[in-house]
Amino acid sequence: MATDSDRLIKVAFIITDLDTGGAEMMLLKMLERLDARFAPHVISLTSMGEVGLNIQALSIPVESLGMGPRVPNPLAFFRLVHQLKKLNPDVVHTWMYHADLLGGLAARLAGRSAVAWGIRQSNFGRKSKLLTRVVGGACATLSRRVPDRILCCSEKARLVHVGYGYAADKIIVLPNGFDLVRFKPDAWAREKMRAELGVRDDTLLVGLIGRYDPEKNHAGFFEAAGRLHRRIPTAHFVLAGNEIDERNHKLMQLVEAAGVRHVTHLLGLRSDIPQLMAALDVLASSSYGEAFPNVLGEAMACGVPCAVTDVGDSAYIVSDTGRVIKSGDMPGLAKALEELLGLPPAVRTALSERARARVAEHFEIGQVVKRYEAFYEELAAIGGRSINKLRLGRCSPNGATQV
Repeated sequence: MATDSDRLIKVAFIITDLDTGGAEMMLLKMLERLDARFAPHVISLTSMGEVGLNIQALSIPVESLGMGPRVPNPLAFFRLVHQLKKLNPDVVHTWMYHADLLGGLAARLAGRSAVAWGIRQSNFGRKSKLLTRVVGGACATLSRRVPDRILCCSEKARLVHVGYGYAADKIIVLPNGFDLVRFKPDAWAREKMRAELGVRDDTLLVGLIGRYDPEKNHAGFFEAAGRLHRRIPTAHFVLAGNEIDERNHKLMQLVEAAGVRHVTHLLGLRSDIPQLMAALDVLASSSYGEAFPNVLGEAMACGVPCAVTDVGDSAYIVSDTGRVIKSGDMPGLAKALEELLGLPPAVRTALSERARARVAEHFEIGQVVKRYEAFYEELAAIGGRSINKLRLGRCSPNGATQV
């Protein structure tokens, strides 16, 4: 393991924000495991956020530029250029559209660092916010000149962005990873959560974990919950995430309309997600749009089967370990949840083991981080020269490069 500072590979990570979210948590998980031959430095375009504080706790430098959420401050942009000149990183890796655009341009103005963009969603298009569409469109135009490579977290994200004009030959698909030590089956967690909720030890728990957001389709989930409640009235529904509490009046209206208030638990933000996941009997995803949803891998690592809408790479993640239904088909989601809850114990155990084994085989965090490291090593070696000199792996039959 290299310790000589002259041999360190300096990687500057530029991200739009460091609030709790899927992309931010993946960055944290990767930095927790990044080998000592890398010297990371993290820059948030906006605020520090909880994830930024967690990264700082790893003794990794983190700074925030304080840009506004809408119109970038030109002074902050040139501070970013100045900071990149000062850091002189071997690689600049940007995460999400705004960071791709501003961070990529700043890196090119600052010097000859190799630049990798990061795409973390698959629902770019007419349903996206206007500013997101403008920034994403600019990135599509600049994708042939600014980045050396573009990392997508899902195959669906790759297809969508190629369709919107991103440079197909630069895109790599590299999935998210999951910690099988933190996320694991846990009988004690099941008992503890039921005690916290004040329900019987044998109560069936259906979970939906994620922030309140139109793309997560909480309205659809409660439509399915109402249907399931009429079939299995003893099942309870457990939700957690930002704005998932009784102060959210729109959410409470959905709960009331579904007739499930007495069996619904809105837990807000939680710091014990591994234990919460392990306490569930099934996880639902009713989303309209995802790229590579972390909650599915986390639940499966805990041995919890998932019933999901076919968005992003959800179907690929779940495969034959759960149920996949068409996006928007909430009667289908209710039926899928009922099927999973009604499985005989032996069948349920086999499905649980298969779900965890799939995560171990395809998405184990240690192996995913090694693929990131190999990518940074090869990208640093060319330091901004032609990407054609990179040997990043093989191309899959669908055209995506796999690393």
